[in-house]
Amino acid sequence: MNRGTPELVVSIGLSAAIVSVAEERPRVLVVRRSQDIADALPFGPFEPLHHRTLESGLRSWVEEQTLLGLGYAEQLYTFGDRGRHLVTPGEGPRVVSVGYLALTRGGTELKAPDTHWRDWYQYFPWEDWRRERPALIDSTIAPALKKFAKAADASDLAEERRARARICFGLEGLPWDEEKALERYELLYEAGLVEEARRDGRKIAADGLPDPPLGVSMMFDHRRILATAIARLRGKMKYRPVVFELMAPAFTMLELQRTVEAISGVRLHKQNFRRLIENQGLVERTGKFTRTARGRPAELFRFRREVLRERPAPGVRLGARRGTANA
Repeated sequence: MNRGTPELVVSIGLSAAIVSVAEERPRVLVVRRSQDIADALPFGPFEPLHHRTLESGLRSWVEEQTLLGLGYAEQLYTFGDRGRHLVTPGEGPRVVSVGYLALTRGGTELKAPDTHWRDWYQYFPWEDWRRERPALIDSTIAPALKKFAKAADASDLAEERRARARICFGLEGLPWDEEKALERYELLYEAGLVEEARRDGRKIAADGLPDPPLGVSMMFDHRRILATAIARLRGKMKYRPVVFELMAPAFTMLELQRTVEAISGVRLHKQNFRRLIENQGLVERTGKFTRTARGRPAELFRFRREVLRERPAPGVRLGARRGTANA
């Protein structure tokens, strides 16, 4: 061993983006103590002597911090880039974080202190297209990204930045792709338009950070991890029936549609959605109806688990979209 070379110390951290949907709001569970400067995802270190696997370590930390037992969970990505957050003197070993996506049903009561459900669109306000195209895309984001491209020191880099902006944010007539949530956040970070860039010591946009800011910041790179979780969930629910992990055992077709819309951030055509779900054999009738004080009772459905054995990709494809909530 070369004694002149400093010892490389790496710590493995485990982070969880725990998602639920309630009252048509996609929510993520965050931890926020009085001394913290920002919201954080539940996280903790992997301890090889106590945790048999990474996932068992994650479940242990989540239960300890939030008093919430996880159901469905899957590994997202390993975040180990140098400079993921600003390292200060004496901070300790470099942290490689393994991110997870976990799903739980809405209405889950939080019993642990310092834990809160937050609407994930408060961190990514440009992602919610259910009512209309978010105004801040044209008023703030597009002009700032145009300046970011113009500031490039080479013409090919400038064109690359312009192309990324067009593709990510649906500019100049290009379609919106809801699955590019991570690419959009990373572009804003690189352009120095989000608080995390300033906090990490990155170069900030020439005009400074937008005011009001582009979404609420999170601790470390937790907003990046959450963006990864959103992108994964939006994509996966199209070929796997993971959305039913967020539903009650019995639900109306409208409740299912509103949950899919909340996650995807786009409004869907009611009749086409119902036809799509029924034709794919994803649900079955329970023979029961909702009880309402007024209006017509709605039929209740449940997830038809046999579909998992019948075909390889039984997901909820979005089908025809509608531009606004009232279209």
